[in-house]
Amino acid sequence: MDFGMFMEFGRQQGLSDAQAFWEGFDLVDAAESWGLDGAWLAELHLNPARSVLSSPVMTACAIAARTKRLRVGMAVYVLPLNHPLRIAEEAATIDQISEGRFDMGIGRSGFARAYDCYGIPYSESRERFREALDIILEAWKGEPFSYQGQYYRIDNATLAPLPCQQPHPPLRVAATTAESFPRIGAQGYPIFVGLRGMDIPELKANLVEYRKAWSAAGHPGQGNVALRIPVYAGETQEEALEEPFESINAYFGRMGSLYRESAGRAGIDATELRQGRADRLGTLSYEQMLETKVAFGTGKSLVERFAMLKGELGLDNVVAELNPGGLIPPDRVKRSLKILTHQVMPDFK
Repeated sequence: MDFGMFMEFGRQQGLSDAQAFWEGFDLVDAAESWGLDGAWLAELHLNPARSVLSSPVMTACAIAARTKRLRVGMAVYVLPLNHPLRIAEEAATIDQISEGRFDMGIGRSGFARAYDCYGIPYSESRERFREALDIILEAWKGEPFSYQGQYYRIDNATLAPLPCQQPHPPLRVAATTAESFPRIGAQGYPIFVGLRGMDIPELKANLVEYRKAWSAAGHPGQGNVALRIPVYAGETQEEALEEPFESINAYFGRMGSLYRESAGRAGIDATELRQGRADRLGTLSYEQMLETKVAFGTGKSLVERFAMLKGELGLDNVVAELNPGGLIPPDRVKRSLKILTHQVMPDFK
C-alpha cells in the first residue's frame, strides 16, 4: 500500500505568503528524505485566509524540480475551471520535468465558490468536465485533432510536449457522491475517496458498487482506491489525541459550513444529502470523529488502524491530511510525518 500526503500549503494566521510556501516545501523535502511515496496538491482559489495553493501546476513543477524520487500529483485538478488544451500542456510539462513522476487526480469540485469568482456557472460543471477530459485524452495522443462540443471548440491542434509517461500520466477521479462510484467504476478509472461527507460504513457500501461496475464493464482487477484521511501520529496515545483536537474540530466545522452553503445551489445534485451531511458534521463528537473520520494514534496503533481500513475497504493508497484544520504547529506536523514514514509505512511495504 502506498502512502502520500495531501497538501494545501495552508497559511495560518499571521503567516506571510512566502512563509506558507517555505513551510510547504520544507515538508516536501522531509517527505523526499524519509521515503514517502507521494505529495498530492489541492487546488484552492481566492481563499487568502486558508491557502496560497491557487496554482498547483506551478507548485508541482517546483516540487518536481527539487525532488528525485517523490511522486507529485493533483488532488484534484478542477477541469472545468481551465481550458482543457492548457491543462493537457501543463500536465505533460510537469510529467517531463519530473521524468514521469506525475499523477493526475481530476474532479469538478463539490463547492461552487471558485466557479462564481471565475464566472462559470456550476450547473455547467458536469458537462464541462466530460468535454475537458475527452479533449485532454485526445491531445495526449500527439496527433492533430479537432473537437466540437457545447463548451469547447478546437481546430487542428497538436500538443507539445507530450507526457513522459505513455500513453499519459495515471488518472484518478474524485468520487464524492453515491452515484459517482458506479459511473467511475464503469469507466475504469482509479478513484479518490474521503471521509468528509461520509463515514466508513457508507464508503464501504459505495466501494462495493464501484467494484461491481468495474467488473461488469470488463476491466481487469478490481479497481484502485486512494483514501484521503486526516492523520496525526504522536509519540504517545495521549499526545496523538490531544494535540490535533482543536484543528480537527475546526476542519469538520468548516466542512459543515461549506456543505450547508452549497446545498440548494443550481446544478448541485442531492441538496438534501448535502444538508444532511452538514447537520451530521455539526453534531459530530470527537469520539465519533476518532471512530469514523480520522486516523490518530502512535505508530503502533496507526499500523492497526490502517490494516483495519485496508482490509475493510480494500485500499491501495492512503493520502494523509497531516494538518487539515491548519492549526497544528509545523514542527508537530513534521514529527507526525516522521512517525508515519518510519514506524507505520514499513509494515505495508
